Amino acid sequence: MLMDIGYVVAGLILLVLAGDALVRGAVNLSLRLGIPPLIVGLTVVAFGTSAPELLVSVKAVMDNAPGIALGNVVGSNIANILLVLGIPAIISTIHSSDLGVTRGFITMLASAALFIALCFLGPITWWHGLILLAGLALMIFDNIRTARSARIAAKADDLEGADPSAPWWKIIAFLVVGLIGLPLGANYLVEGAASIARVFGISETVIGLTLVAIGTSLPELATSIIAAFKKQADVAMGNVIGSNVFNLLGIIGVAGFVGEIPVPDQMLHYDLWVMAAVSLLLVPFILMRHHITRTVGIVFVAAYAAYTLSLVV
Repeated sequence: MLMDIGYVVAGLILLVLAGDALVRGAVNLSLRLGIPPLIVGLTVVAFGTSAPELLVSVKAVMDNAPGIALGNVVGSNIANILLVLGIPAIISTIHSSDLGVTRGFITMLASAALFIALCFLGPITWWHGLILLAGLALMIFDNIRTARSARIAAKADDLEGADPSAPWWKIIAFLVVGLIGLPLGANYLVEGAASIARVFGISETVIGLTLVAIGTSLPELATSIIAAFKKQADVAMGNVIGSNVFNLLGIIGVAGFVGEIPVPDQMLHYDLWVMAAVSLLLVPFILMRHHITRTVGIVFVAAYAAYTLSLVV
C-alpha cells in the first residue's frame, strides 16, 4: 500500500516537472524555427500544458484501466472550475469584467455538450475520437483566425518558458526530459492509482475522478494560486477554459484511437451532469460580468468537497 502511494506521488512529481520541461523545450524550439509567438501560444503551449493528462489517459487505456482515463478528464474539468478558480478567488477576487473570454466560454460549453452526447453513444472508440479531434482542430483554427483578424499581437516574452536565445543543447535537454519523464510519470501514477482502487474496492472511475484528476490539475492550480498572490487571479479563468476544452476534445480524442473506452452508468447518470452543471455555474461571472468574490470561492471549494465526498462515501 505504501509503495502504491509512493508510485502516485512519484508519478505526480514526474508529470509536473516533465510537463514543464516539455513546454519550455517545445516553445523555444518553435521560436527558433521561426513560428510566430501567437501561433505558439495557441497551439504548442496549449498542448504542452495538457500533456500530463494526455499521457495518463492514454496509459490508462493501454493498461486496460479506461475508467481512470475517462474519470481523469471529467474530474479534471470539475476540479479546474471549483478548485482552480475557487481557491484563487478566496485569496483575491477574480474581476470577470476584465476577462474577455466569452467566446472561449461558449466553446467550452459546446465542447461539453458534444462530449456528453458522444458518451451516450459509447463506448468511445476511434470514430468518437475523430469527431472530438475535428472539433479541437476547428477551435484552434478559429482562435488563430480571430486573433489575426483582430490584429492581436503576442510577444515571445509573454509565453510560458520562452527564451528565444536559448542554446540548442538546452532546448534538446528540455525536450528529452519531457518526453522521457511524462510517460514514466504516467506509468507510475496509473499503476499506483489502479492498485489503490483495488485495495479499497473503489472503482477505477472514482479514482480517476478524484485522486488522478486532482493530481493532474495541480500545475494549473499552482499557477493560479501564484497569480492570485500577485493580484493577477484573473489569469486563472483563461487557463481553466482552455484546459477544459483540450481535456474534452484532445485527450479523449486521442485516447479513443488507442482503445475502446466504456462509459460507466454512474458517469452517464451523475458525473457528466455534475460537470455540465459546474460549467454552467460560470454563466453569471462570464456572461453577466459578476466578480468571483471570496464568498463565491468558498462556495466553489465547499461544492467540490461535497462532490468528492459523494463519490467515496
